[in-house]
Amino acid sequence: MTDSEFHQQVDELLISFEEIIDDSDVELDYENSNSILTLYCRDGSQIILNKQTPLHQIWVATKANGHHFALINDVWVDNRTQQVLSAVLTEAVKNQGGENVSF
Repeated sequence: MTDSEFHQQVDELLISFEEIIDDSDVELDYENSNSILTLYCRDGSQIILNKQTPLHQIWVATKANGHHFALINDVWVDNRTQQVLSAVLTEAVKNQGGENVSF
């Protein structure tokens, strides 16, 4: 994958996460600045998703842990736990913000 393809894929993914939040009835604010998506949870904590272009990874920081996701067979998979990004994000939003939304 080229850097350009990586940027396009991640940008589209982050926009899809924003749309999921907008279309749901959850109390979850977000900000996307320079391809860093920050989710603001009710408990005051944050979940931060950002690109790591040289590695072609998405890094996610939650209150409980940090995750590094690589695209494997069209799925973003944590290189340590093998969890899928959408599941990790869904769980983090529930644990930190008490909100139920599926990414």
